[in-house]
Amino acid sequence: MNFQQLRIIRETVRQNFNLTEASAALYTSQSGVSKHIKDLEDELGVQLFVRKGKRLLGLTEPGQSLLSIVERMLVDAENIKRLADDFNKVDEGTLTIATTHTQARYVLPPIVNQFKKLFPKVHLILQQASPVEIAEMLLQGEADIGIATESLTTEENLASIPYYQWQHSIITPQDHPLTQLDKIDLDALSEYPLITYHGGFTGRSKIDKAFEDAQIDADIVMSALDADVIKTYVELGMGVGIVNDVAYDAERDYRLKQIKTDIFGVNTTWIAVRKGHLLRGYGYEFISLCSPDADIKALKKIAYPDE
Repeated sequence: MNFQQLRIIRETVRQNFNLTEASAALYTSQSGVSKHIKDLEDELGVQLFVRKGKRLLGLTEPGQSLLSIVERMLVDAENIKRLADDFNKVDEGTLTIATTHTQARYVLPPIVNQFKKLFPKVHLILQQASPVEIAEMLLQGEADIGIATESLTTEENLASIPYYQWQHSIITPQDHPLTQLDKIDLDALSEYPLITYHGGFTGRSKIDKAFEDAQIDADIVMSALDADVIKTYVELGMGVGIVNDVAYDAERDYRLKQIKTDIFGVNTTWIAVRKGHLLRGYGYEFISLCSPDADIKALKKIAYPDE
């Protein structure tokens, strides 16, 4: 048994038992993948995969039991390397941050700038994705740190801490009638076509719930994945925008008016890591730059209790 065989087992499952995809992901041949699987099954004396001819259809019962052990062994092997690098004070490597467009565009630039000054030899990768995809990337070991408002706190295999709280703002053209009101409520908003985030992004569920609880029909004519798109169509006069309040920049968005409101409640953006995934020291430093008051020791205890 060797680590390459274990990686092949894990990648075959991740690629939905498609050996062509698994071999491509591991930069090896399909015949080599098949041989490694057969050799491991022969060594263990059990069949790990359900087969139909040469096709793999799924895991057998022993294969299902083995998979969790394989995942744990490979994570621990990666942790050994990270631990050794930290003890050797090697401040170089790769740090992958999975986050949404809102965080990458409006929140993280000063953090990234600070981080690169502290760790110039670390290759920082920002992967933009949906909250659900971010959680999956963490669970699959494809990202070291995830930052999003949704999805991160509902996964039991992720350890998360609050990053910052925010509210939605209403965005209109400068001369819009809503800008003349002393206070905006849901009834006033419902009189206009609305443009906001797609479901599952940037607090959209709270927007929907606010209208639903008030039994008011919202005329949401367009949904987008990021605030830049929303603001573009608001500027064209196609509707009133509802965005994360950090997404408005008075200088850049001078054609638009921001109206602050609390009618959609408070949202929390979270920072998460995979439990059992040992971050390099510079990874924890990135989290500290994001949230200077973050309890890093508590996060480590949750994420890696045996550290």
